[in-house]
Amino acid sequence: MKTNLDKVRSRIRRAAERSGRREDDVAIVGATKQVSAEMIRAAAAAGLTRFGENYLQEAKKKQELIDAPVEWHFIGHLQRKKVREAIERFTLIHSLDRPELAEEINRRAGEQGKTVRLLVEVNLAGEESKSGSGVAETEKLVGLTASLPHISLEGLMTMPPYDPDPERARPYFRRLRELRDALSSSLNLLLPELSMGMSTDFETAVEEGATLVRIGTALFGPRKE
Repeated sequence: MKTNLDKVRSRIRRAAERSGRREDDVAIVGATKQVSAEMIRAAAAAGLTRFGENYLQEAKKKQELIDAPVEWHFIGHLQRKKVREAIERFTLIHSLDRPELAEEINRRAGEQGKTVRLLVEVNLAGEESKSGSGVAETEKLVGLTASLPHISLEGLMTMPPYDPDPERARPYFRRLRELRDALSSSLNLLLPELSMGMSTDFETAVEEGATLVRIGTALFGPRKE
């Protein structure tokens, strides 16, 4: 596990250097869907401190078995009925995609007396099979979310259409950065985080400004389907 983590960090460092950034500007989120608790423990022992889960029930089982001081991120589609438990269990939710979900998170966070850290997920390609706010709706969603008292809106997330050629993902990563910059300016917001890039394209994402890269296969090997 340490060898894989070192390789990913080295690739991030080189990509950051190519774009005039620092390796420390980019955090790795281990994407642990279908990854065992044993492998997560090994990754934590090797120095990985952030793990991303797609499903609440799967995450709960693992969290009960992991006692290392790590952050858990929610990176999947979040249902309103799961909000209360999700905000109890996760440090950062990457996948806010609609106003009613923002309002439900804010309400539940208020009940718990806490502030929830969120990213707005943007469906840049308009793929019907994927969740995420449409580009045209994103400014309104960002403005609403930023106004809610129990939410800390920290940036944007996207997932480009799958393509084995990472250069095909570059326009989407660039567009997310440009959208973030435009929203920061027009709404006078600090939106420091860009969650983009996975095992096949994270170096390209880093070159385009990613601050969080969601890495599964490159760290843990192929998932069992």
